Amino acid sequence: MNLCLKLSVWMLALLGAGAVYAQSELSYDTNSSFLKWPEHIYMGEPAGVAHNSKGHIFIYTRTGSVNASTGTSRTFVRGGTRLFEFDQNGNYVREIGQDIYGFVWAENVRVDPQDNIWAVDSGSNMVIKFDPQGRITMLFGRKPESATIPTMPPESRPAPNANAFGGRGPGAGVLGDNFGSPADVSWDAAGNIFVADGHGTGGNARIAKFDKDGRFVKTWGSYGSGEGQFNTPHAIAVDAKGNVYVADRGNRRIQVFDNDGNFKTQYTGIGSPMAMCITPGPHQYLFASNSNDAGNYDNGEIYKLELDGTVLGKFGSAGKGPKQFGTVHAMDCQSENELYVGEVLNWRVQRVTLHPGGGKSSK
Repeated sequence: MNLCLKLSVWMLALLGAGAVYAQSELSYDTNSSFLKWPEHIYMGEPAGVAHNSKGHIFIYTRTGSVNASTGTSRTFVRGGTRLFEFDQNGNYVREIGQDIYGFVWAENVRVDPQDNIWAVDSGSNMVIKFDPQGRITMLFGRKPESATIPTMPPESRPAPNANAFGGRGPGAGVLGDNFGSPADVSWDAAGNIFVADGHGTGGNARIAKFDKDGRFVKTWGSYGSGEGQFNTPHAIAVDAKGNVYVADRGNRRIQVFDNDGNFKTQYTGIGSPMAMCITPGPHQYLFASNSNDAGNYDNGEIYKLELDGTVLGKFGSAGKGPKQFGTVHAMDCQSENELYVGEVLNWRVQRVTLHPGGGKSSK
């Protein structure tokens, strides 16, 4: 009798787990044709997508041609990146920062609560702030005067020397805004600026904090897998309480820090997060994309989480068709059920709408 009871409990547990898993698949729809592009302007790879308080949409994309001048002791690189604005109905409005010196390789774009537009460029190692009218008002980092052409493959290059980082470890960077392939930017309620600095091999692996006026405050992180270390900090977001969330892609986790960079916790089991955003409103949610690599169509799902790391559900998979995702590089949260998704393999931005009632916690 006891054995039968145990088997019954075990079977009920399995059925219950199956029900929970089925509920974790969120129902959703997408629209990839809402942006109305002018003739002879093409999307390219949308590395960043954001919206402002009016609902206008900003696309920071890798399109056009990258020009490199060689033949001397140094190689000079220009162009290949553009920033576009569309209105709330998807109508084309304008191009911002056309042909400026700091646009080389688009990495992300974000819009702050004051509707300033922030372009993150990993090619120029710069973060560029535009006011709502499109004028440059603040600069972080400096574009290298030349680009080094490697003479050996990445796996054969020597490891960074810790002494180059003041003894704080490889990837820790120097104190200030000398970036090494910055990937993303975010802000807290006081206007403090947080930059995820370190995209790809040879970059940094740290978070840099500045005050609202652009003065350097502190930095934390270095290469590694321990608490407070990073392997490609590819996205960053700050919640209403000032906690800092970092998509630590190479370590397959999201790390959470307080406003001073002290480690609080980490979330795993959501793949390798590449893109991330936090919703507005009194009850905030976290979205993170387990983006597929460029060489395959594995994974590709997007997770919806509570800020404490509870997974509420997931949706999507890698692919080229509607409602599929081809390497999600950027996400922008409009609300808990609406977000924009930028895919670099499919050259498109999809507007995702989750069906109401999906991904709700019992809290």
